[in-house]
Amino acid sequence: MEVVDRLHRDGGDAWAHASLSGTRSFATMMLATTKEGVPVQTKLNPYLNFPGTARQAMDFYQGVFGGSLNLNTFGEFGNDDPALKDKIMHAMLEASNGITLMASDIAPGMELQPGTNIAISLSGDDGDELRGYWDKLSTGGTVTMPLEKQMWGDEFGMCVDRFDIPWMVNITQPQG
Repeated sequence: MEVVDRLHRDGGDAWAHASLSGTRSFATMMLATTKEGVPVQTKLNPYLNFPGTARQAMDFYQGVFGGSLNLNTFGEFGNDDPALKDKIMHAMLEASNGITLMASDIAPGMELQPGTNIAISLSGDDGDELRGYWDKLSTGGTVTMPLEKQMWGDEFGMCVDRFDIPWMVNITQPQG
């Protein structure tokens, strides 16, 4: 849990720092399902944070937009902390019309202020394209988590651009 504590101090997002043990990869969770062998296009979508109500909020949004909802708890990823194990580490709603919402519950010790509970997520498998976006977005801004390989195998980073907009970039690594 040292990694979790470090990421909390550094402003890491709740889903980005759970221990991965025995469940599907973040690459599978972070990106829309594609046909085997077809490159994943870069996706831009909102990432919402909630103070313990992510499950209820995402159920509500599924009722609004339809689609498939995948929910993963901190406990599923090896965190046995009673305050966290049933909280949502990562949720993804994918509707057939292309709408994608991602969300998580904030972890204890992280502050949630209305208006700061949303980030924009860029994800895909084109590393050059996404690193280019990262470079431009982080220049003149603040890097809150460096873009580097994470415990789930992807490259991931977070920054706040010079206009105070938070961004998350996830570069999916080849599976296999």
